[in-house]
Amino acid sequence: MERFRKIPTPLSGLVLLELTVFPDARGFFLESWNRRDFAELGLDLEFVQDNHSRSRKGVLRGLHFQDPHPQGKLVRVVRGEIFDVAVDLREDSPTFGKWYGVVLGETTMLYVPPGFAHGFLALSEWADVLYKATDYYYPGCERGIRWDDPELAISWPFREYGIEEPLLSQKDQNWPTLSAWRERT
Repeated sequence: MERFRKIPTPLSGLVLLELTVFPDARGFFLESWNRRDFAELGLDLEFVQDNHSRSRKGVLRGLHFQDPHPQGKLVRVVRGEIFDVAVDLREDSPTFGKWYGVVLGETTMLYVPPGFAHGFLALSEWADVLYKATDYYYPGCERGIRWDDPELAISWPFREYGIEEPLLSQKDQNWPTLSAWRERT
């Protein structure tokens, strides 16, 4: 039985995964990671760190990446719902500077490969997000791109979910635009 269904996205390497849920009278069971099954899907990954974030509705985290030491991330929501966004920052990619956004709930995951910026908006009252990372977190390598960069023009679903203004950390308010970041490097 297929436990994971791979759904292609318009950005090379970025993969949406639908999980198979086995419900019964007690609740449900699902498998969220299986190295062998993922390798069969072309995702032969080694994860070194697991992270968990909890956000209340309207919290926007991102757009984050590391340079150097880029991280691949397998993003999964275990409670609630988020609008998950990945931006291709791979200079040699035909989709450089393009973004992809998708609503993730408890039965879908997004694999964000190294070389992408990542962020999300919490859409439900609370959202618990787990993500596996392919490299360790290095505070000195933390970078970001502005969530509201006009060049990227990300269509965050604020109105559709009754969010007037996103709640941002000070750091996320001060990241440069993509163009400004490229000028620095």
